[in-house]
Amino acid sequence: MASVNKVIIVGNLGRDPETRSFPNGDQVANVTIATTDRYKDKASGEMKEITEWHRVSFFGRLAEIAGQYLRKGSQVYVEGSLRTRKWTDKDGIEKYSTEIRADSMQMLGSRQGMGGGGSGGDDGGGYDAPPSRAAAAPRAPAAPRQAPAAPAKAASGFDDMDDDIPF
Repeated sequence: MASVNKVIIVGNLGRDPETRSFPNGDQVANVTIATTDRYKDKASGEMKEITEWHRVSFFGRLAEIAGQYLRKGSQVYVEGSLRTRKWTDKDGIEKYSTEIRADSMQMLGSRQGMGGGGSGGDDGGGYDAPPSRAAAAPRAPAAPRQAPAAPAKAASGFDDMDDDIPF
């Protein structure tokens, strides 16, 4: 039987990335990303928010890009997979933590305050492999990118639960 371990989140960084280098020269950047659901409480009629915090790890070239361009408050689109790690705390107690290992990342929102000046056309900041651009090749401004399409509603018994959730 086939299985799938795929995570897609769009959210905002809770703090600046923490970057480290391994002895072999590879890099890792760790961030926390907040995703917020807004909904209307059916009992009281008031709008409510629920925020989830996600730990995300970037490796290699993605770690370099995250460390250079992402800052607290940056909005990002991240695709990856869930990984659970086992570790021992300072008191010798074994603990587990689940995080997202990012396979690709796209910076969203404004480029102001993201650490890079960047001239020329803005291609939206999608990163999943090292760039391969021709040197000094003029190019037309890129068309604005659209947000990822929302998945179609499944025919489950839960469709009435999200009638009051604004998207």
